[in-house]
Amino acid sequence: MNKYLLRGIVFLTAGIICVFLGYTLMENENNWYKLLMTLGVIFFGIGFVALMYRIFRKIDRKALIDDRKEQQEK
Repeated sequence: MNKYLLRGIVFLTAGIICVFLGYTLMENENNWYKLLMTLGVIFFGIGFVALMYRIFRKIDRKALIDDRKEQQEK
């Protein structure tokens, strides 16, 4: 597994759990939900960016390999 894929999955999961716990605390009228919801959104955002970065790196790597292959054939 790529480190960016692993980090992305971990942060996405942590963000979803924090948001879910925040909603639960909000229903119980606990003020800690604000902090958990904020952390959840931040973690989710970091996870999403890490996953997108992995995808762009993979596409860029394939393009570089193809370019080098074409240069070697010349």
